[in-house]
Amino acid sequence: MYAIFEDGSRQYKVSVGEVVKVDYRGGDDGNGAASGTAVEFSNVLLVANGSNIKIGQPLVSGAKIVGEVVDHPSTKTYIGKFRRRKNYRRLRGHRQYFTSVKVKEIIGA
Repeated sequence: MYAIFEDGSRQYKVSVGEVVKVDYRGGDDGNGAASGTAVEFSNVLLVANGSNIKIGQPLVSGAKIVGEVVDHPSTKTYIGKFRRRKNYRRLRGHRQYFTSVKVKEIIGA
């Protein structure tokens, strides 16, 4: 069984037990949702169970994906600019935050 859902402006194909990286789920205080917190995605575009496929127009009514937050990993990417013989070096870093969610259940109507 798998499903395709939309979160933000991206679409994800998931099965039960998979871990998917979605846009950062944080509170107003800047802290992310705690590990183990339940998350629901209700913008389900397609649910497939074997040969039984339900395609929404645009959404499958009554379908949702239930998961739990695993963590908020992030690595820093460094961008460097350099001009030879000119003593010009610039180093800038960027950290893109996201949330890892483990899919617990796919509820298809």
